[in-house]
Amino acid sequence: MTRGRDGDTSVPPARQRALLAAIVAAIVAVSATIYVGVAADDGTTHRDTLAGGHGERNGPAAPASTGTWVSSWATAPVGGEPGTELTGLAGRSVRNVVHTSTGGTGARVTLSNLYGQSPLTVTHASIAVSAAPGTAEALAETVRRLTFTGSPTVVVPAGGQVTSDVVRLAVPHDGDVLVTTYSPTASGPVTYHPHARQISYVADGEHTRDASGAAYTERSTFWRYVTALDVLSNESDGTVVVLGDSLTDGITSTVGANNRWPDVLSDRLRAALAAGRDVRRYSVVNEGISGNQILTDGLGRPAENPSGLNRFGRDVLGRTNVKVVVVVLGINDILRHPGTADPDRILAGLNTLVERAHARGLKVVGATLMPFGGHRGYTDAREAVRQRINEEIRAGRVFDAVADFDKALRDPYDPRRFRPDYDSGDHLHPSDKGYTKMAEAFDLDSLEGGAPAEL
Repeated sequence: MTRGRDGDTSVPPARQRALLAAIVAAIVAVSATIYVGVAADDGTTHRDTLAGGHGERNGPAAPASTGTWVSSWATAPVGGEPGTELTGLAGRSVRNVVHTSTGGTGARVTLSNLYGQSPLTVTHASIAVSAAPGTAEALAETVRRLTFTGSPTVVVPAGGQVTSDVVRLAVPHDGDVLVTTYSPTASGPVTYHPHARQISYVADGEHTRDASGAAYTERSTFWRYVTALDVLSNESDGTVVVLGDSLTDGITSTVGANNRWPDVLSDRLRAALAAGRDVRRYSVVNEGISGNQILTDGLGRPAENPSGLNRFGRDVLGRTNVKVVVVVLGINDILRHPGTADPDRILAGLNTLVERAHARGLKVVGATLMPFGGHRGYTDAREAVRQRINEEIRAGRVFDAVADFDKALRDPYDPRRFRPDYDSGDHLHPSDKGYTKMAEAFDLDSLEGGAPAEL
């Protein structure tokens, strides 16, 4: 300290500069936290912290408690919904039902207009906890208005996505959350995920903050616009992303039962922790697309059902706080090839996915390809390709760890086929019992550790 002529205490110039620098840094930090932008829907500009405006009946949107941001639910946008090419869903409230993997004290939602051909204007949006399974009704005390940089209205450009401000909300694990949007104007094709295996709802008019489900008279098996629900969690330290096809999408699982194999895996992790096992505290999100291939895109621009290679940045790296990626792809590359698929090309594609994950420090668990004997696409040549790929996977020459789904579900008397009680009946997709067996065959200890060190 120095003392001036009048006896007042003053601060030395060096300390004045240090204090000024600290104040400027604090201002910059606060400014950064209120940034919420519209990004290209490729996952490359996803942010792990977003500040809130003000939620309805809940004071400031920023959560009061601490925790870790993780993805609790996610889905992959697949294409533009048929029949919505001209008007979208203008003048209607879309209430999506999504099932959480982990709970939290705050939430934020990502909306996508990837396949829209004009800007999507959302004037009202909300989030709430469902009152019960299989209903459009919300618990009234949980209804929260969603805002975007403090405004209830957001315009999502064609090909873009936007993430909401954070709201305070007690999100349950293994529960249903309602995400509702309303757009008054036509936006062209609605970005959707067609095989949700979950009933969602639609109402005429603006009913986003209705706790009652009375207005929601139309039922849907699609997820529309919403692609992610992140939570501020004290239950999870990171996210496991499952990148797969219809076997992960759960296309033959019971609608509304949440019996896709990643759902069951999430349940297993939570039960193991409750039993005192030393396993990772991770959420599990499902990025399966029915018909998905490693190497080949679907038609259109942007491509509908993009290949695993082309959507890896969006659907894996674009999720929040990812620690492990599980790859369950390859069977469609065999079945949908007009001739005999090249196993070396498929293996090269898998290796590329692994390299991209390792570049981001992510561990990769990969699954063997399950049998499809009896399916209309079965040939001995295709079976030979499957066996060759599985041989490389089991030998440890592809992934960091292996989930041997083939061994777990095949018929011991005819390994080219599913065991009968694990077969949905089409000889390609599992039954509910088969999906449960897949999750049970997954070694929870394979989630330990990270990407191998580069030599």
